[in-house]
Amino acid sequence: MSHDPSLVAHQFEDLDQQHDAQSMGMWLFLITEVMFFGGMFLIYGVYRIRYPEVWNTASQFLDLRLGAINTAVLLVSSLTVALGVRQAQLGNNEGIRKFLLFTVALGLSFLVIKGFEYSAKFEHHLWPGDPQFVAHYTGPSPMHAKLFFSLYFVMTGFHALHIVIGLGLFGWIYARAQREEFTPDSHVAVEFVGLYWHFVDIVWIYLFPLLYLIKPTP
Repeated sequence: MSHDPSLVAHQFEDLDQQHDAQSMGMWLFLITEVMFFGGMFLIYGVYRIRYPEVWNTASQFLDLRLGAINTAVLLVSSLTVALGVRQAQLGNNEGIRKFLLFTVALGLSFLVIKGFEYSAKFEHHLWPGDPQFVAHYTGPSPMHAKLFFSLYFVMTGFHALHIVIGLGLFGWIYARAQREEFTPDSHVAVEFVGLYWHFVDIVWIYLFPLLYLIKPTP
């Protein structure tokens, strides 16, 4: 298949070389993201090993039902993103817009549910900075429990921030699809934004069991 020369930036010899360079840049970016979240997972693991009883008790204050619903929401959103990428490969801009709208609706649903979770924690004084935290946390070692809730808010908060960024990127892709910019030869932006969204979903797949599914230690 011949490629439109107008799609190739001046610094590249052809479209394949351009795509390879873009792919390398995207994967390097994702590696930095893995390192970013990996640092938080490492801190989480160290404290969980040191305070297993506290981690188990504090985890019971999280809403497992809402966490499970959000997990299902993101899994479905990964499907809609994949379907949107497939439409981009076919050059179907209308199909891209349709599946992006589904994905954005699911992403917003995730944030709303997470907002309810955060609101409940603030209402029950389970935010680590709340001066009434010790009085309302009915478990061992309240000061160590603050570490758990600090990590909960930091890890899920940064994840939610990545969701917001993803929604903004979907808005950019939608606007381009509205202008019928994507073709079978030129849709790399859709693929990369989809890859970013899959990464964000995978992070949650790790966060959910680590935070919500802690079992009592024997």
